[in-house]
Amino acid sequence: MDELTYEREYFSRGRKAVAGVDEVGRGPLAGPVVCAAVILPLDEEKRIVGIDDSKKLTKKKREELAEQIRRTAVSYSIAEVDGETVDRINILQATRLCMKRAVEGLEVAPDMVLADGNMTLDIACEQKSVIKGDALVCSIGAASILAKVYRDKLMESYAEEYPGYGFERNAGYGTREHLDAIREKGICKIHRKTFVKKYWEEPGKSGPQNT
Repeated sequence: MDELTYEREYFSRGRKAVAGVDEVGRGPLAGPVVCAAVILPLDEEKRIVGIDDSKKLTKKKREELAEQIRRTAVSYSIAEVDGETVDRINILQATRLCMKRAVEGLEVAPDMVLADGNMTLDIACEQKSVIKGDALVCSIGAASILAKVYRDKLMESYAEEYPGYGFERNAGYGTREHLDAIREKGICKIHRKTFVKKYWEEPGKSGPQNT
């Protein structure tokens, strides 16, 4: 996915700054939702080869592309919404909020936003949601890469702060190692309580105590 087909189409309609936005981390039991918004240049000499859905890329390739995107993008922004907020407003609304923050964090204000999935954002400019956009729209794919690399590094740092859950390997997802740790140790500050209630109960009820 190296062609900026969607972006060029909107540029031909008079849009000057087309941003792609995507999220990472809707499913994990721990850690924040992370979103990125990216405006890519349309100049052929600045084209970044190899952008795709971050899930299809190796860790090494993601990190290489993330560096290129940060260096080449007209503008990019990364935002996060923590697990406590996910618990309070639910994961869908937390994702919408995170995407909104990413878009509004761009130093260059977009006049068109392409969002991955079926998501309507509370933003002022024109927008369009694109199903499987991270594999179809270059700027959305770029956003997915930035968000994934950022979140993985963040979870590696949390692994040092909250050892024993394997965050450096599972990024907060519900692997067997992670679930066993929850049952044995209880939960830590970055766990989403609404996500882990199948595996852990509040102190005072039966089940492991909070850590």
